[in-house]
Order: sequence, then C-alpha cells, then structure tokens
Amino acid sequence: MIFFTKMQGTGNDFIIIDNREKEIVYTYSRLSEFLCNRKFGVGADGVIFIENSKIADSKMRIFNADGSEAEMCGNGIRCLAKYLYEKEIVKKEKMRIETLSGIKNVDLIVENKTVIGIKVDMGNPIFEYNRTPVIFPNIVKKELERLEINFRNNKLYVYPISMGNPHAVCFVKDVQNLKIEDIGSRIESYKYFPNKTNVEFVEVVNPKNLKMRVWERGVGETLGCGTGACAASVVSYFKKSTNREVIVDLPGGKLKVLYFENENNVKLIGDCSYIFEGKL
Repeated sequence: MIFFTKMQGTGNDFIIIDNREKEIVYTYSRLSEFLCNRKFGVGADGVIFIENSKIADSKMRIFNADGSEAEMCGNGIRCLAKYLYEKEIVKKEKMRIETLSGIKNVDLIVENKTVIGIKVDMGNPIFEYNRTPVIFPNIVKKELERLEINFRNNKLYVYPISMGNPHAVCFVKDVQNLKIEDIGSRIESYKYFPNKTNVEFVEVVNPKNLKMRVWERGVGETLGCGTGACAASVVSYFKKSTNREVIVDLPGGKLKVLYFENENNVKLIGDCSYIFEGKL
C-alpha cells in the first residue's frame, strides 16, 4: 500500500510520498511514470519522494512524468515545505532541504499553524555553457549568450541559463496564442542541449511584469514552473527589460521573483495548496 498526498503550486501538480522509512520497493522512475499517468494513475506533473538527509532537515527527490529525475523544482519544493511543516515532520519556519542541485533554504509564512506563503532561496543562476549544460556552435565570450535555433524555416532565439536545472528562455510578442507544443518539444530536445532543457516562452508586459508559458522537460506544457520563472526573470533583467523584482504571470497563477545582482542570487515567493490524499 502506498499512501500519498497530491499538491499544487501555480497549477504545477505533484504527488508527495513519504519514503523516510524506505518502504517503497519499486524504482522511483517506473513508479513515477505510473503515478503521473492521468488515465491509469493518480495524475500529476511529477512525484516528490521525501527521504532522510544527513546534511539538511529533509531531502527531496523529484521525478518528472516520464520517469526522469529532475535536479530541482521551485513549485515542488514549496509544496514539500508546506507538507513537512504541517505534517510536523520538520517543525521549523526556516528549513533547509537537500536537492540534487544543493541545499535550498526555505522561509515559511505561517498563520495559525498554517503555511500561507513560502520564500525559497533558489541560489545562483548559472550562465557558463559547460555548467548549464549547453553546446554552443561558437566560442562563448559573454556571460549571457543567445542561441539560434532553426524551426520550420524560421529562426528562434533562446537564452540558455541554469537554475540548478537547464532552461532556455525565448521572448515572444504574444505568448497566449503561441503554438507551444510544436515549438516547445523542438527546443527541449534540440542538439545544443545534451540533457534536454526546460523552455520558457516570455512576453514582457512592463518592467515589473512578465507573462510566461512553459514547456517542461520530460513533462510537456505545465501551468507553472518556479525555476522557469526565475530563469525568465534573470534573463529579462540582464536584457534590461525588467527590474530586479518582477511578478511572473503563469496560466496557473502568479509568482514573485527577486534577483540580487551583487550576490547573483534569486529568491522565489509563492503559495501552494493541498488537492487530496489517498492510497493505492
């Protein structure tokens, strides 16, 4: 019997499974593929497994709907933090969570023992091509470089960046009417991205606001992406299109992103909620 909790952050939905006692006998990858199936499983964008950590308050392992393991997830870690606190697994309003992209510091906003908001220290955005990772056709000399991608006799331009996981930020004039499935799947597995990539399609509304749709690696289009919102905000800032503090409007809700250039550090602020609990 597997007990689970389903949660969402900006419409990005996750199945949370507490495996601190190592009772799960199935491989995380195969189990995640089954659970995320919206016809035969529970249905979700990803599965978060809770494990014990020797270096932090808890450990998060997150798997995409296709069974691939992701390094980090901004929406997922907020859901996990709320779960850990309200289930009294970690009784702290400031907690440290171990991920594949390092330890993340999380601050909770709590009212009457209920988490109503979460701020995550997302760490340092990475521009270096060999750490993103991305294969540039030419020698890279600048911190932020633009890549040209051929798509049906048209040229697309994306900015590779990593938030602990790979992203490609693409600016468009009308994000709402974009045919994201064709373009997103093409960029995700393009030859320049050896580990594939998440793809953000971004419309700059004004210096304080972005509209964004995201094609997530191993999932497809999702209603929200925390690391993607951070990647888009940082690139927009360096392009001098937005301020260091910006609201990112996603199909599933809004996220606030703050970028501190002196420290090269990003903070992500948003909420999340429970959907249901179950067993199978």
